[in-house]
Amino acid sequence: MQLAYTKMQGTGNKILVVDQRGEERAPPSEQQLRTLGDDTTGPGFDQLMWVTAAREPDNAASYRVFNKDGSEVEQCGNGVRCVAKVLAGRATASLVLESPAGHVEALVLDNGDVSVSMGRPEFEPSRVPFIADAETDRYLLDVADLQIRVQVVSMGNPHCVLTVEDVNRADVALLGPLVERHGRFPNGTNVEFMRVIDRDNIELRVHERGVGETLACGTGACAAVVCGQRSDVLDEEVRVRLPGGQVMVSWRRGTVWLTGNAELISEGSLDL
Repeated sequence: MQLAYTKMQGTGNKILVVDQRGEERAPPSEQQLRTLGDDTTGPGFDQLMWVTAAREPDNAASYRVFNKDGSEVEQCGNGVRCVAKVLAGRATASLVLESPAGHVEALVLDNGDVSVSMGRPEFEPSRVPFIADAETDRYLLDVADLQIRVQVVSMGNPHCVLTVEDVNRADVALLGPLVERHGRFPNGTNVEFMRVIDRDNIELRVHERGVGETLACGTGACAAVVCGQRSDVLDEEVRVRLPGGQVMVSWRRGTVWLTGNAELISEGSLDL
């Protein structure tokens, strides 16, 4: 089967957009996804966005999200920006997309950036999901003979946010996988390492569930900002500096908005 794709990047996050609107094909298998995601055996990606026809007539499209390890996840902020840019082409546009985490409004701006609505954060532990006796702002987590203080939130997918003094010295390689698979996260979790610069700026590194450390994570940026706002160390609009670039996150205690780039890398086709 020939599979056309558009390879994009959002803040350095490599996104493969496969537009299957009008087709009835099933997504690639886990093994095929692992082959495609490895840039030695395929085009390489962090996430693959499988785009199909919308279920509701007024919406532009529906999508599913697959990680490079073959796992399917609920949401990808950088990925949905890339989907919106592919569907809009060179035009500015306002689109509504259907995702496993709910409807997403996407605005393709005059400068080429894309703003997307990422829904409302969920802090109640069972909605993350996270095992805890009661909801609180911070939790103590036992990891690798350490007891670390964390915040947890769902942005349509689970996140665990650690505040650190220096993101460059944070032990992402050790703590990321251990927290991702910690028993208190039944579905695993993404892990954010955040340094607060001031009330309008943070630095962030992210260990993504099923991927490992990536150059950026859109939902991770949103998770870090809403947790920082909840702790009253951040304001309503925050610039998030990631290894792959920067995004803006805005939260006024309703829907979280994420704004950043979505740029073409290449186009091609695969024979599966």
